[in-house]
Amino acid sequence: MPTSLKDTFRDALSVSLTVGVYGVAFGAASVAAGFSVLQSCLFSLLTFTGASQFAAVGVVASGGAGASAIAAATMLGTRNALYGIQMAPLLQVRGFRRVMAAQITIDESTGVALSQAPRGSEAMRAGFWLTGAGVFLFWNIFTLLGAVGAKALGNPASWGLDAAVPAAFLGLLWPRLETMFLRLVGAASMVFALLVTPWLPAGLPIIATVAVAVVVGWRPR
Repeated sequence: MPTSLKDTFRDALSVSLTVGVYGVAFGAASVAAGFSVLQSCLFSLLTFTGASQFAAVGVVASGGAGASAIAAATMLGTRNALYGIQMAPLLQVRGFRRVMAAQITIDESTGVALSQAPRGSEAMRAGFWLTGAGVFLFWNIFTLLGAVGAKALGNPASWGLDAAVPAAFLGLLWPRLETMFLRLVGAASMVFALLVTPWLPAGLPIIATVAVAVVVGWRPR
């Protein structure tokens, strides 16, 4: 294996394993929210987009309706479509491989692929496939472990596992707040969500924060 591809493999493995282990938190949070072990595993297997999964489980855990859970998950999942537009010219896949690529087009596979640009297009494609497949494998394995482990505790909610949902969101969000401007937007969104919580059904306050993003996006630079 060429040195550049070895480096790509190392990058993909480090990201895949780190993110995959995080599936334990989802499995535990899902069971704590009332989902069965099988439902939790199918959620990771078929949906496979961590932020959307945590969003849906968080809405259900707080008593929200199924429609609110689906809306929250869908809104967060739309970013993957944008990743697909960016990755399609690079991957140039057809048929079943296109379906496979769509399933593993996530933050991590896209991020690792783009980070390999100095090593060439071959390394970028390898980074995408290795990272996407690795995260898919580890995420599903650790979702099962987290769900089974939480189930074995009896009543997972009594252990405070419901706190895994907000903790997970914070873990996903914090690394992306790289500038003071982004931190202010995040703080404004949090305050806005808290203000509208008394008047909106569970799950909708986080969706309503899109209004903050729209206002910020339209402001003159």
